[in-house]
Amino acid sequence: MLSKMSLLSALIGAALAGQACAADLFTDQELKTANELRAAARGGNLSYKIAESLTTEVGQRMAGSANDPRAVAWAEAKFKELGFDKVWKEPVTFPKWTRGVETAEILAPYPQQLKVTSLGLSIATPPEGITGEFVRVANLQELIDAPADKVRGKVVFIDQKMRNDSEYGKVQAGRSRGASEAAKKGALAVIIRSVGTDSHRFPHTGLMTYAKDVAKIPAAAMSNSDADLVVRMLERGQPVKVKLQLGGQMEGNYTSYNVIGEITGSEKPDEYVMIGGHLDSWDLGTGAIDDAAGVAITMGAAEFIKRSGHKPKRSIRVVLFANEEQGLIGGRQYAEAHKGELAKIQAVAEADEGQGPVIRFNSYVVPEALPVVKQMQSVLAQQGIGPGDNNAQPGPDMGALKALGAASFGLTLDAHDYFDLHHTPDDTFDKIEPDRINRSTAAYAAFAWMAAQSPVSFGSGSPALKK
Repeated sequence: MLSKMSLLSALIGAALAGQACAADLFTDQELKTANELRAAARGGNLSYKIAESLTTEVGQRMAGSANDPRAVAWAEAKFKELGFDKVWKEPVTFPKWTRGVETAEILAPYPQQLKVTSLGLSIATPPEGITGEFVRVANLQELIDAPADKVRGKVVFIDQKMRNDSEYGKVQAGRSRGASEAAKKGALAVIIRSVGTDSHRFPHTGLMTYAKDVAKIPAAAMSNSDADLVVRMLERGQPVKVKLQLGGQMEGNYTSYNVIGEITGSEKPDEYVMIGGHLDSWDLGTGAIDDAAGVAITMGAAEFIKRSGHKPKRSIRVVLFANEEQGLIGGRQYAEAHKGELAKIQAVAEADEGQGPVIRFNSYVVPEALPVVKQMQSVLAQQGIGPGDNNAQPGPDMGALKALGAASFGLTLDAHDYFDLHHTPDDTFDKIEPDRINRSTAAYAAFAWMAAQSPVSFGSGSPALKK
């Protein structure tokens, strides 16, 4: 048994430990403020108006297009209009690709037009087009395993359906690598079933890449309904002949900008929480869901914090990335330019999966910061947001920062309908729902304020977070 003195010492030690632990947590008042901020932001933020402004006043924003500099100018002006303390831009240089003509038609046995779109960075066909028979494969792996004589001289049709949003990573492999794998076996071109969950007659564009030392062949996507049509024709047992014309080409290098706005911290202004989305879009629609929504959510969240009069200890930086769609180029160049200041980056989180709402909150922090993360989860739980794990993905543009060791958070957005619209002409502002985007902005506002106010460092740049 413990003596009275030993018991007293143990009690004092426990009390001191409790005081130290309490010092590393949000106070009850800070949690109350976070909840009040979240609740007020739910109906008082400007995200819907910001998304409307970007899609109406700029519209499509493909990297390197005529609307690229207009988008940059819009972002600078909007940050200033919203009252951000600092606004600046950082150059991002990349190869410029233009789309050109894109048509396809079945010549035999049942002549019909197909709705197709070039995949990003695809080369052009000859001016007269390419004509060949379709050879169907179920997915990329079947193409890789196919004998060359099955593919040689044919137009490869990769017919992999995307059934729900969780299958994107698996299905898009055919979009990304299909052309090179088909070219290895002597194919003339590749046309994939669109990577999307809709049944509309809209093809989904998206990035493809060419492997080094492999011949380049044209690559396109057809709408899901047209892919079904081709399948039905093939099932009749006759050769299906297609003619494809694409006009995509590279046009040298182009310089755009990451556009940045910052709310200055009251106590630790050199440290910052980084949120944002990507400013560019594909050119088929007006980039509302992908990613005017993310731009608006994060700009709106930071603006609401400032307008509400709250003064977080650390700065809140909103980064609108250039050219995410053609290879995460803005995000990678930001990480390279800022890799020397990882210790100043408290946390990163990107909105790039539609309008939401946020349904789960994940972290990627040092273990000693997890009690604070649990408190953050308790605030977000008041909005129906569930807790996640401690291996958060902060978003595509911010993945390079996580790889360097930046503390990261993932505010998972409800994406049940995202891939119905993704990279299609149907990605327009009328799909934005005020309640959904407002709820996402409220979650980002509460998160950003708590992360900036946190009594502990989440560990950015810590060796424990580097992979």
